[in-house]
Amino acid sequence: MNINQEQLMIFKTVMETGSFSAAARQLGKVPSAVSMSIANFEIDLNLKLFERVGREPVPTAQAINLYEKTEQLLIEINQWKQHAIALSHGLESSLNIVVVSELLHTQWTDYISLLETHFPSLQINIFSAPQEDAQKMLLQGQAQLALMFEREQLESYEQFVELKREALVPVAATKHALSKFKQVSFEQILQSRQIVVASRDKSIKPELLFSKHSWRTDNHHSACSMIIQGLGWGVLPLEMFNENPTLKDQLKILSFQDFTPKFEYFVDLVWNREKPLGSAAHFLINHIRNSRKTTI
Repeated sequence: MNINQEQLMIFKTVMETGSFSAAARQLGKVPSAVSMSIANFEIDLNLKLFERVGREPVPTAQAINLYEKTEQLLIEINQWKQHAIALSHGLESSLNIVVVSELLHTQWTDYISLLETHFPSLQINIFSAPQEDAQKMLLQGQAQLALMFEREQLESYEQFVELKREALVPVAATKHALSKFKQVSFEQILQSRQIVVASRDKSIKPELLFSKHSWRTDNHHSACSMIIQGLGWGVLPLEMFNENPTLKDQLKILSFQDFTPKFEYFVDLVWNREKPLGSAAHFLINHIRNSRKTTI
C-alpha cells in the first residue's frame, strides 16, 4: 500500500465538494487528474470509494468511514513535516526543564506557553527538584534549563540570566512554641527542629539550614503541611500566602532578633555552558535577555 499526502488531499476535497470537477477547480488541477488519482487510490486501498452511476460520484460507506479520519491524518503529516524541518534547523528533539521546588508557585508556565507557541512540535518535560538536585541535573545533562535561586558561588559550568526577585520567609504554625514570641532569638532557632526543603542526597547540606535538628523533604508543599502540623519551623515562599490566604490563619511569619526574617533572592534561568543547546532553549534565553533590556 503506497498512500501519499496528495492522494489524501484530493480524496478529502472530492468528499467535501461532491464532484471531481469541483475538486479539480479548488485544487488547481484538471478533472482527469483528480479522477485518475482517486482510481489509483482505490487500487492502493483495494476499496471502492465512489459509485460512478450518475453525473456526480457517490461516496461509499467505506469512503465515509475513511473521510472521518483523513483530516486528522493530514494534520499529523503536516506536523511531522514541520517537526522534521525544525530538527534540521537545530531544534532539540526534547527540552528538559527543572524548576526548583520553592518556585513552582511562580508563573513559570508562561515561559512554557511561549515555547509551545513558537515550537508546537517540541517535546517539553518539566521536573521539580530541590536546588541542589537541580544543579546536579544540569551538570549531568539530565536537564538543559533550570529555574532556580541565585547561588552564592557559581560552578564553572553555570551560565544564567536573571528573571525576578523572590522572597522567602521563616514561618511556624500558630500553635508552635516559637509563635508565642514577638521576636525569636538565634539560639531558639538553633535548638528548634527545622523542616527544610533539601536534596534527596543527604550528603549535600541544604543552603537554608539553620537548626541543629532538621527533617528533610524535597518540595515546599510537603514542608508547608509538616509546618502547619507543628512538626517544626521552616522557610517558605512569601507568595504562598497570596496564593492561599488561609495560610495566614495557620502560619505565623517569625520575627528574628538578630537578622531580617525576609530572605530575598534573584531567580535565574540557568544552563550548562559546556552542554550544547538547541534552538528552543536559545530562543527562551534570548527572550528573557531581551525582556530585561526593556525593563531596565
